[in-house]
Amino acid sequence: MSVHSSIHEEIKEQQQKTKDMSTKGKLSYFWYYYKVHTIVVVAVITIVGMFIHQFITNKDYAFYASIINADYSNLEENQWGPEFEEYADIDTEEYQAYIDTSIMLTDDDSSQYSMSNTEKMLAMLQTGIIDVIVADTETFENYAQYEYFVNLEEVLPEDVFAKYEDCLYYTDMATVDTGDDDTFYTESELENPADLVINHRDPSTMENPVPVGIILSKGNKIMDAGCYDYLAEAQTTYQGYPSEAILGIPVTSTKLDTVLKFLTFMEEQ
Repeated sequence: MSVHSSIHEEIKEQQQKTKDMSTKGKLSYFWYYYKVHTIVVVAVITIVGMFIHQFITNKDYAFYASIINADYSNLEENQWGPEFEEYADIDTEEYQAYIDTSIMLTDDDSSQYSMSNTEKMLAMLQTGIIDVIVADTETFENYAQYEYFVNLEEVLPEDVFAKYEDCLYYTDMATVDTGDDDTFYTESELENPADLVINHRDPSTMENPVPVGIILSKGNKIMDAGCYDYLAEAQTTYQGYPSEAILGIPVTSTKLDTVLKFLTFMEEQ
C-alpha cells in the first residue's frame, strides 16, 4: 500500500469515528489525540507573535490578566492596565501590565474566532504568560478540571488565604481525568458535567476538594464595571447553582507577588 493510500485510509478512519459526534465531542476527540501537536504548533505561533509584539513595543509583560467572557462593551482596551502599572510600581520603561478583556470562549462555538481564542489561551498558559484568569463558572471549571490552577491554600500567605476563606471556589480533584486510559470515550458515553449538581462553595460535598479560585463580588473593579452582570440578568446556572465570576492563578505563573498586588488593587476604590 502506498504512503498516499495509507494517509487516505487514516483520514477516512478518523472521519468515520467522529461523524456522529457533536461539535464539543469532536473538539474533545481532537484534544485527546492531538493535544501535544496542537500545543507545540500553537505555542510556537504564539511565542513568535509575542516576540514580534515585544520587539515593536520593546516591553516584556510584568503582569498579564485574562478576563474571559466579560461584557467589555463599556471597557477600554487594557482597562486598568496603566493604573495597575503605577500601583504596582512597575518599571514602564521596560515592562507593561496588560488586562485582556477581549477573550470569548464557549463550548458550543466552533467558529474560527472561538477556536483561535482557545488556542491562544492554551499557548499563553503553556508558556507562562498569563498570571491571572477570571472567568464564568463553566469556563473556569473546565480549566480547573485540566489542572491549570494552583491550590490557593499552598501558595497564598496565611492571612490572604484567611481573608478569602468565605469566597473560595473548590473543584473536586477526584473527578479529574488522569489521561491514563487508553480508550477514548465519545461524548455520549461520558457523563455530561453540566448535568451534575455541585456546590463549588462547599468542599464538604466533594471527595477531594481543592481551593483553586476566588469568587468575585461587588467591591471588585471587575464586578463593579459590570463585566459579569449578564450572568445574573440571564439567570445563568451551571451544575445546579448560579454562575459566578471566579479568579484563579495558573500553575505556570511565576509572579505571585504581583498577583497579590493585583488582588488588592482590584478591591481598592
